[in-house]
Amino acid sequence: MSVRQAEIAMAVAMAAFSIYLMWKSAELPIGWIEDEGPGGGAWPFWLSALMLVSCAGVAWNWLRRRSAPSRSLQPFVERRAAGTVLSTAALLTAAVFLFEIVGAYVALFLFMFVYIGFIGRRGLPAALVYAVATPVAVFMFFEILIKVILPKGVTDPLFYPIFRYFGMGGL
Repeated sequence: MSVRQAEIAMAVAMAAFSIYLMWKSAELPIGWIEDEGPGGGAWPFWLSALMLVSCAGVAWNWLRRRSAPSRSLQPFVERRAAGTVLSTAALLTAAVFLFEIVGAYVALFLFMFVYIGFIGRRGLPAALVYAVATPVAVFMFFEILIKVILPKGVTDPLFYPIFRYFGMGGL
C-alpha cells in the first residue's frame, strides 16, 4: 500500500468512525439544556462532527493532490516496521484481554515488560523499570487521584491494604 492509498483509506475509516460516534452521541441530548448546560452527548457529538469535517478536508486535498502524502507512491510501511506494528498490536490485544483476568496493572506490567524488553530490545533493567513504574503511575493517577477504579481481576484483594492506607476503605 502506498502513502497515497493509506491517506485516503485512513480518511474514509476515520470519517466512518466519526459518523458512528455522532450517531451514538445523539442518543443523549447534544444541544444546550436550559439551566444545565450542554447535554451529555454534546462534546462527543460536536468533536466527532469536527473530525468528520477534517476527514472531508483530507479527502478533498487527496483528490486535488495538494499534500505531499497525497502525491507519494512510496510504500506506507516498510516490511520491518510492519512486523513491529503487528507485534505491538498483538501484544496490546493480549494485554486488554488480560485486564479482566489478572487486572489492569498486571496486564500493563506484562505489556511494558515484553514491549520494552523484547520488541524494544532495551534489556532487563530498562524493561523492569518501565514495567514497574508505569502501572504504579497509572494506579496513582486513576485510583488515588481521580478515583476511577480499573479492573483488578484475581489481584483485587492485594489492593485492599493500599486503599486502606489512602483512606479509601469503601472502594
